[in-house]
Amino acid sequence: MPEAQVPLCGSAELIDGGLAVPFDVVYAGQTCRAFAIRHQGQAHAYLNRCSHVAMEMDYQPNRFWDDSGRQLICATHGATYAPDTGRCTGGPGRGGLIKIDLTERDGVVHWHTAYNLKPVEF
Repeated sequence: MPEAQVPLCGSAELIDGGLAVPFDVVYAGQTCRAFAIRHQGQAHAYLNRCSHVAMEMDYQPNRFWDDSGRQLICATHGATYAPDTGRCTGGPGRGGLIKIDLTERDGVVHWHTAYNLKPVEF
């Protein structure tokens, strides 16, 4: 089956260190929340599910950045993640976030269909 690319948002909607853009994906047969962010000019997206306990991470709607603005943080247990790779950098997280492939062209960010979701392995 060919991979589909679904328009997510305009490129200007993702601001470095700003609010995430939420969207829904199907992962392991369940509809799950996901989010896209921009870090150092690049768009990245992950399943909104902490690797420590499978619960949503944002501490307020669409807010994932720690106080330093350099890492993503799970509001519940404090696990931190590198925004460019999804790798767990501290706290009780295990492994990393589930990455969702994105492409950006002609001023639009597209996410690749959910069957390509993959865990970050380190």
